[in-house]
Amino acid sequence: MMDDTSTQTVLLMAIFALASLLHGISGLGVTLVTTTALASMYPLPYAIVLIIFPSLLLNALTWLAGGGRSIWQNFIYYGRRYWLLALTSLLGSILGAKLLLWVDSAYILVLLAAVIGYYVVSSLLGKQIRLPDTKPVLIIVGFSAGVIGGATNAMSTILMMYLLSASNDKNTIAKVGNMCYFLGKIAQIIVLREPIMALGRGEWQLIAVFSVLSVATLLIGIRLRRYLPQARFRQLILVILSVLGLRVGWQGVMAFL
Repeated sequence: MMDDTSTQTVLLMAIFALASLLHGISGLGVTLVTTTALASMYPLPYAIVLIIFPSLLLNALTWLAGGGRSIWQNFIYYGRRYWLLALTSLLGSILGAKLLLWVDSAYILVLLAAVIGYYVVSSLLGKQIRLPDTKPVLIIVGFSAGVIGGATNAMSTILMMYLLSASNDKNTIAKVGNMCYFLGKIAQIIVLREPIMALGRGEWQLIAVFSVLSVATLLIGIRLRRYLPQARFRQLILVILSVLGLRVGWQGVMAFL
């Protein structure tokens, strides 16, 4: 019979596997699912530190691999077209990661839940959020997504509001989103370098296991993506966001009590 530590490790492995599968299919999921799951077991800053490197690896693979282009071609193609969105999300992520250390995360979680709720309800009612295709809007969205992502690991909640309005191509949505998520992880590594360096050998081994498992299930998800119709893709994103919104909202409210 497994002890509590072994049971918890198996549960975390299952969570990472499911999250990575969703990530391969939809371009998001690994940080959303794993962060909310680990945050129920550990303090939010520690949960984010455990997730950084597996997420970084998956974001890089989803952004740079596949899509009919080489790794270098993907880097140039999406970097050239969406560099401003990537830059503003990076800057926002640096601030967001600092807020993780400075501000009670309950405030950010409650705000995030409200944003998710508004987006999901408006989408279900058929009121698609259409953002003007202007540089000021892009800068505001990129920076706001970065702040939320840096503090809560849920950049996609804000970013998807822009990307789903700006593009109907699920491949572009997945790759541009993961380019921004990748830079957000770089920002977190810079800001959270001290708690990262304080991790023990056992924690690094756990991170390595999560990373290998995540890559394997990600590749399965990427293969499934081609069979997923666009309508199903959008529905999957709404389901993920709904679950996340309920979870983080509950976490935020309980933190105030």
